[in-house]
Amino acid sequence: MQRGEIYRIHQPPNDTKRYRAFVIVSRQSLIDSRFSMVICAPIYTNGQGLATQVSVGPEEGLKHGSWIHCDNLASIPKSGLTRYIGSLSSSKRTMLDRALQIALDLF
Repeated sequence: MQRGEIYRIHQPPNDTKRYRAFVIVSRQSLIDSRFSMVICAPIYTNGQGLATQVSVGPEEGLKHGSWIHCDNLASIPKSGLTRYIGSLSSSKRTMLDRALQIALDLF
């Protein structure tokens, strides 16, 4: 399990969808630890092109163009991350880092 990987989650918390894709945004040391949860950002098919959203699509293993929403982070149990979809390229991870900085006001 690595930062930037995308997983399909069954019955995600606080979501009406049966399944939703999420990208792991936790730091790698937390992912590698014995802690049972990781922080993830949901992926939606709709986006407004905001600075806190990153476009993703088939290049990352998704079926169609979608958006990572960094304003809606969730703690997900590692045990729920079993359906691997794909991962972000280094350039998309850089875009994700920037979107997270904006969403969390880390300047």
